[in-house]
Amino acid sequence: MGLKERREREKEARKRQILAAARKLLFKKGIQSTSINQIARTAELGVGTIYFYYQSKEEIFYSLQEEGLDIFFREIDAIGRAKTTPDEKLRETGRAYLRFSSEHKDYFDIINYFLATPTVILGSELKQQIDRKGSHILELIGGFIRKGVSDGLFRPVDSKKYAVMFWGALHGLTQFKKLEDTVLEGENHQHIFNYAVDQLIDGLKRPK
Repeated sequence: MGLKERREREKEARKRQILAAARKLLFKKGIQSTSINQIARTAELGVGTIYFYYQSKEEIFYSLQEEGLDIFFREIDAIGRAKTTPDEKLRETGRAYLRFSSEHKDYFDIINYFLATPTVILGSELKQQIDRKGSHILELIGGFIRKGVSDGLFRPVDSKKYAVMFWGALHGLTQFKKLEDTVLEGENHQHIFNYAVDQLIDGLKRPK
């Protein structure tokens, strides 16, 4: 391994160390009560090292959201490239989101944390960057819907609005996993999730 490659690996490892510390503090204390000094102590790094990689704590938390959205985007992009029908692409998108929430729980919880916060925390510029990431995912989902409409499989709908509704429904349905021992006692969350996704897709289809 060359010196340049070794330095790049060390740089990425240091970033992961910082992000892991920030993630831990986010869920323990919340973003407002978390400081760069606390992140540095938790990561066992100097404050100067933190600022070498990130300009502010907001930028650190932006990076956490960005990583999660990038992972999910790649999964949906792969679904789009597969040779399947538009309705199956939507169905697989639902499966991918449920899978993402368990296989990448830390990232899912971070995305949910910021979605559930009523105020804008990161500042307008970082928020716009995050929103663009989300828009790219919505565009992929909207593309599945437009293809279904053009193929005559789906009835004419506003693809952007339906994509927002579809993703919002997936997110809400995923949250109900927490209620398996209470509201959903005796029910299988995944079966309910799949049933709801099928209903959303059936609602798009042209009447026979």
